[in-house]
Formats: sequence, C-alpha cells, structure tokens
Amino acid sequence: GKVIGVALDGTGYGADGKIWGGEFLVADMADYERAAHLEYLPLPGGEAAVKKPYRTVIGYLYRLFGEDGLTKAAGCLRGVEGSEIDIIKQQIHRGLNTPETFSAGRLFDAVAAIIGVRSEIQYDAQAAIELEMAAEDVETKDSYPFDIVVNGSVRVVRLRRLFEGIVDDMANGVGTAEIAARFHNTVVDIISDVCQSLRNDRGLDTVALSGGCFMNRRLLRQAVERLSSDGFKVYAHREIPTNDGGISLGQVVVAKVLISK
Repeated sequence: GKVIGVALDGTGYGADGKIWGGEFLVADMADYERAAHLEYLPLPGGEAAVKKPYRTVIGYLYRLFGEDGLTKAAGCLRGVEGSEIDIIKQQIHRGLNTPETFSAGRLFDAVAAIIGVRSEIQYDAQAAIELEMAAEDVETKDSYPFDIVVNGSVRVVRLRRLFEGIVDDMANGVGTAEIAARFHNTVVDIISDVCQSLRNDRGLDTVALSGGCFMNRRLLRQAVERLSSDGFKVYAHREIPTNDGGISLGQVVVAKVLISK
C-alpha cells in the first residue's frame, strides 16, 4: 500500500535534474509522487558548498533576503572576507556552477555554519553531526516559524521566516545550543505539518522515515514521537541503514516489483 515517505538526506539527483534531499513522497514499492518538498535554494560552487557550508549560507540568505541577506551573512560569518561574498553573489547571478537544491542535509549545514558551529568540514556530514551535538543538553519546546505554500499539486516549505528567526536570536544573544535545539524542533514541526496535510488530502496514515538525516538520533526520536502522537503509524530503519547503505536494497525491491509486473 501507499505511504507518506519522508526522505531527508544530503544529495539525491531528482527527476527534474535538480538536487533533491528534502522531499515528501506518496509512494509504494513500484512508484512515487513528490507531494511536498523544502524550497529550492542555490548551492554556489556545488561540491565546494558541501565542503564549505558558509557558501551555502551566503547563497541561501541572498536568495531569501536579497542584498540584505549578504549583510546578514557578513554579520554572521565573521571569518569570511567581503570579497568572497561578492564573488559568490556574482556566481549565483551568472548561474556558474550553482545548482539548486532543497536538500535537508544542506539546510542542517547552513544552520550549523550561520550559528558558528562549523563553517568548513573535514569529513562527510560533520557540520550536521556537530549541530546535533550542540543541541544535546537542551530541552525546549520553542521552534521557528515557516510557511507552507501550494504550488500546483505540490506543497513547498518556505524557509525565510526560519532564517529570520535564527538571525534575530543571534542578535538577541540567544545561545548556540538553544538555537540548535529550536532548529531541530522546527524540522520536526515541518515533518508533522506536511504529513498531516497529506493525510487530509490522501487519507494516508502511515509514514516511512528514511535518508541520512535520520542518523540524527534527536531528530529521529522527536519525529517518531510527534508523528505517533499525531496518530500515524511510523516506520523507521532498524536493521537496514537509513543512509546510503540502504539504497541498494531499495533498488532490488523496486526492480523485483517492476519485473513481476
């Protein structure tokens, strides 16, 4: 039967030629429909932005706030030269090696960089891992606002107000750990709100969580607890890895289903 599939990861090549990684699917083992996703934002430098998340921050803030976003970026990323910010701006304008993405992994990277947890990485997912660690000892119910708009038959999660809230908290002296915890809560809010809206539309009450972002134990625990309290039946990985290690099994299952047809 069909489920709501929540796929949050770093990089997935999407059917539209762009970089996915933050999508909500209505899917079974033979087919899928992308029903919702995080909004597309620029990734200046592509792989360079993955290794240097501060580049992602600059791209995101510029797209979300225009020139004022560059000012916000300069204020948050104090170790980045203004000349580099200008170069990245021009790169985005000209579309030079600047793919668009709605990757949840890149969102975690951007938040880690903007609040000073990690602006450059030495190993895969380092920024996101350290963002999880930063929130480890904080228990809060606070979160940031966001918007969900309908674009045709697809819901899009807009992130302007989320970043606005983070920047305001930084300006008001809110601690890094508190911001990190509020951000995790926000991602759970997004998951819950989108899944509830899809249940209302499609009558589905089963959710399957997958993708490397669910290596984050805080995110996984909170998402399962929230969705369960919302009345969903929730599936999450136990024996098969939730990150890239599980892809091959999924491919085999899909191939078997398609061949049997």
